[in-house]
Amino acid sequence: MGLNAALQMAGRSLEVFTTGIQVAGQNISNAATPGYIRQELKLEPSGNFRSGGLILGTGVVVNGIRQQLDKFLETRIHSANADSSASAARNTIYKQLEGELNELGDADLSTGLNSFLGAVQEAANHPESTSARQGLITQGQQLVDTISSLRTRVDQLRSDQSVKVDTLVGEANALIEQIARLNPQITKLESSGLLKSDAGELRVQRYSALTRLSEIIPTKFVEREDGSVDVFSGNEYVILKNHTQQLTTQATVDRGVQVQSISFTESTAAVPLTGGELAGVVQGRDNILGGFIDDLDTLTSNLIREFNQIHASGQGLIGFTSVTGTNPVYNTTTALSNAGLAFPPQHGSFQIKLANSTTGATVTTTVPIDLDGIDAANDTTLTSLRDYINTNVSGVTASITTDGFLRLNAASGYEIKFGNDTSGVLTSLGINTFFQGTDSNTIQMNPVVLQDARYLATGQGGGPSDGANALAMSNFLKSPVAELQGQSLDGFYDSIVSAIAQGSSAESAAATAYRDLRDSLLNQRDQTSGVSIDEETLKMLQFQRSFQAAARIVSTVDELYQVLLSM
Repeated sequence: MGLNAALQMAGRSLEVFTTGIQVAGQNISNAATPGYIRQELKLEPSGNFRSGGLILGTGVVVNGIRQQLDKFLETRIHSANADSSASAARNTIYKQLEGELNELGDADLSTGLNSFLGAVQEAANHPESTSARQGLITQGQQLVDTISSLRTRVDQLRSDQSVKVDTLVGEANALIEQIARLNPQITKLESSGLLKSDAGELRVQRYSALTRLSEIIPTKFVEREDGSVDVFSGNEYVILKNHTQQLTTQATVDRGVQVQSISFTESTAAVPLTGGELAGVVQGRDNILGGFIDDLDTLTSNLIREFNQIHASGQGLIGFTSVTGTNPVYNTTTALSNAGLAFPPQHGSFQIKLANSTTGATVTTTVPIDLDGIDAANDTTLTSLRDYINTNVSGVTASITTDGFLRLNAASGYEIKFGNDTSGVLTSLGINTFFQGTDSNTIQMNPVVLQDARYLATGQGGGPSDGANALAMSNFLKSPVAELQGQSLDGFYDSIVSAIAQGSSAESAAATAYRDLRDSLLNQRDQTSGVSIDEETLKMLQFQRSFQAAARIVSTVDELYQVLLSM
């Protein structure tokens, strides 16, 4: 009985140490496998038995193979993943925006503004010069092209982020499906196990999927007794027992670009964008790039209005025989201040100057614009403005086109010129302006000026050498603008660029800090779950020596049996 027991114990030990060698070999083989969780053979003494007055052991048995994983640490890693991925995405978008601004190059917007201002000053110094006038128009067109191109490029960046949103949503849904598919497989394999890691490779796959999902959206997971996991994002479940909900997108248009809002398929609640790459992409698209578009529109809108208000009060080398506004009024009986014009006029007046084309004799009429709001019935509308001009300005016929534009026609042999517009109504209606449009998406040159440089309003009635209006226009970049809280256009653009630079620097520092925290946690994870080649090699040698010792027991028992058989 003693030899049989010893032989059984040695045979069992051979199996145990063989298993130990296999586990160590598995760990070494997967030392470089991303997401692999180190396995450890759990041993415990087998039961004892009594022989006479002695209690004897029966060797060792395998209790199981356990994955070495700190679940609390995994939770912290997932949180760090979400923060790091979001910040990295925002940082990338900041860098892309800085690249499009190209403030260190020669094709940036500030260079375009300065070149345009230089051309205005040249026209002020030489208003009668055809080349100076044409140079200003050329620089104006280049400025329009620079603004339009910048808007187009930033819009494309926003569109690229929307494509990335669709890609990330698709990847997140695939990961959710994978985790939901692995849950019952792991439960089945571990239904009779005690160590909750019998489905080792499937658990590795699931942890890898959970880790990647945490990089896309903020998640937390809870493991059930049966080995399955519930996954949550914010207050919403993603996987709960046998129930799963995925992410879906709804397309909308924001600032001229198609974007998506993201929600859960079952609850329809919005996906929490508090962390994760998806949040970083959406925040970069809507807040960083979208915020810049808002600032660019504000800059462009004020540039159009401020320059046009000066230009509209001036005169070119020739007047108009007929001029039509470029900004329509759809309700011609509503006060112009409430008529939906992009640049609403104010209480004031402007001058219409009717000049004899032959003699140059000019008759000036002041046209009042009543928008003081004291008597709403008397507030100026497009209809009342037309009627006033027809009644009080001899030689000028005013009409309203079917699509809401004001048109002025001079009598034969006469030209229409303008001056001293304190109401801004000429800018509002688009008469005698340099620019057209209302923002960075619609800005363009007035085709009247673009096609004939003589309409460039450089003077204020002093003849061909009068550059007084151009001189006034040369100060428009530096003058304080009420709509910009007293900032100048130049100062406002500098503040935009400065804010982007500061935001980019801050986000870069945050991205580094979040990455360092995540890497620190991953290093801690490697200490718990990672494979040390040296440690596993020592274990393998230990199991090898133990195997040799157990084999020696078998050999000794065999020799004893031979002695007994030969007696």
